[in-house]
Amino acid sequence: MYSFTELWAMDLIQHIESKIKLNAGECAVINAAFKKEFYPKGTNLVQPDNRSPKIYFVEEGLIRLYYINRDGKDITHFFFGENNFTMSVENVYFNNPDPYGREVLEDSTLRIIHYKEFTDLFDKITAFRTFSFLVTIDMLKRFSDRLFSLQFQTAEQRYKIFTDNYPNILLRAPLGHIASYLGITQQTLSVIRGKK
Repeated sequence: MYSFTELWAMDLIQHIESKIKLNAGECAVINAAFKKEFYPKGTNLVQPDNRSPKIYFVEEGLIRLYYINRDGKDITHFFFGENNFTMSVENVYFNNPDPYGREVLEDSTLRIIHYKEFTDLFDKITAFRTFSFLVTIDMLKRFSDRLFSLQFQTAEQRYKIFTDNYPNILLRAPLGHIASYLGITQQTLSVIRGKK
């Protein structure tokens, strides 16, 4: 299973080759299709309710997926660290605005591709379709685990699972974002941390 941040960052091709076999020509095609861009900490890649068809791969850095609730409060939905993809499912599959924004929490190096160009790679490289399927299944599992956590676990249990699985996020993301991700107040998070 992927983590928010692997023990080491891989570039895009290393990451893909850790899941599927590619020849040098296929690697070159994929490498050319994904543009490399640098974003400084604090950059908003997209605002909530966007229509961005872009797919992002984090080579280095940390991205926060967030939404604005009915009260106008900013809520962290997910974190994406090194070796992770993020994209708008609402946009690319349903042609709806994406309710989530994406913010860069650290200086980050991203590989970016338009969804249409991404799917064009399926026709050029058969194994790339398999890779896409593996990434999709991984994301479904992660979001399913998150939903289960919010519905059935206590704040202390959510915090323990978070720190067990993603300890470096505590060092990289503001506590307010972590608290909202866990579905608790920052004060509650401080109390839980104080007990540890």
